[in-house]
Amino acid sequence: MSRIGKNPVSIPQGVDVNINDNVITVKGKLGVLTQTISEGITIKIEDSTVFLERASDSKIHTAQHGLMRALINNMIEGVSKGWTKELELVGVGYRASSQGQKLDLALGFSHNIIFELAPEVKVEAISEKGKNPIVKLTSFDKQLVGHVAAKIRSFRSPEPYKGKGIKFVGEKLRRKAGKSA
Repeated sequence: MSRIGKNPVSIPQGVDVNINDNVITVKGKLGVLTQTISEGITIKIEDSTVFLERASDSKIHTAQHGLMRALINNMIEGVSKGWTKELELVGVGYRASSQGQKLDLALGFSHNIIFELAPEVKVEAISEKGKNPIVKLTSFDKQLVGHVAAKIRSFRSPEPYKGKGIKFVGEKLRRKAGKSA
């Protein structure tokens, strides 16, 4: 049995969940998300909770059972609370600034990187004296905010010797020892 798939998903106040054929739509104060449901998975809504059941105990249905439950839970949590990712720029002269939906990054290259974000993602660049700049991404779509954060991180991935680059806040880097003389 899928332990994740068996757990019911509670629907908080102010969130509306609709099911049409094999598409689930979740509406909340922050936005609207839709997801196509895999074959073999049935969804029932009873007393502001969502229950998922699968057609058989085959390997594919078991995997899809837990996946669909996790995706629906992330959708409901996203439209009610939202998701946030924070990136830290570690390096001398690394800077970040945001103007609307554009993120301007100075990462040691000859030119600055100007990154255009999707309209669903809100960006904020925090720069305090004596601390590394932080880029804060907020959205109601967990997949989108994770994808945008990974794309920004790929511009200058952290290197293992000095730790310079863009890393997630709280991420532990695997450091290597340098040459010994």
